[in-house]
Amino acid sequence: MIALRRNSERHQLRHKGGEAWFSFGRPAGGDLDTFGAVVRLEEYRLPPGASFPDVPPVDADILTYVREGALVRVQLSGAATFVHPGEFHRARSTDAVPTKVSRTQSAHLFRAWLSATDGRATEARVEGPEEQRRFSAADRHGLLCVVASPDARKGSLRLRADAVVLSAILETGQHVVHELVEGRKAWLHVVCGGGASASIELNAGDGVGLSGERSVSFTARDATEILLLDVGARTAPPSPSGGVS
Repeated sequence: MIALRRNSERHQLRHKGGEAWFSFGRPAGGDLDTFGAVVRLEEYRLPPGASFPDVPPVDADILTYVREGALVRVQLSGAATFVHPGEFHRARSTDAVPTKVSRTQSAHLFRAWLSATDGRATEARVEGPEEQRRFSAADRHGLLCVVASPDARKGSLRLRADAVVLSAILETGQHVVHELVEGRKAWLHVVCGGGASASIELNAGDGVGLSGERSVSFTARDATEILLLDVGARTAPPSPSGGVS
């Protein structure tokens, strides 16, 4: 089964001078859908100094990818940590701290909420409430690089959720394939550029989900960046608090 969501079909809203797009879920009510363990998939373009949206109290791993600009996270101790371009940051939604965009640059970032209530992964050992790592363009050039997984394979961030997140930066004509274990799903999101997956032409902001397939593939038409989420089924729903069900 193939599910297609065009950029124009994503829910869009203004946020403190910036913009946000939601492929799954909304920040407050509305029609809510998920894709396996993916509770939300969000894209933000925010101006310098903007505060990051509040985090509803649901049990999820939040994986943030900063593509441009920088985020500043203020710990309870008052210490500030930064998430720079090319870095991926994993946090628990229940351990969220105030986050702002750097005062000197606007930010372009993506955020995936991955349900931690899928049974198998809930008890996984996670190293601290948050973790971040840089995956350079060279690390992701021409291939699908694992950036987060339950077993922290290949130096990726460790998730409680039953999900493997991959990132690729491709040149025109480059082709990537990811095999799927039986019973798993994959969601492919085009960050920039364009290409084809499952014979469907995709552009920036488009996404395609595959269920019951043996693999997912993508061929770049232009210089392109993609995110790929390989997920299991979510067997227990998060709390409805904060507009997520």
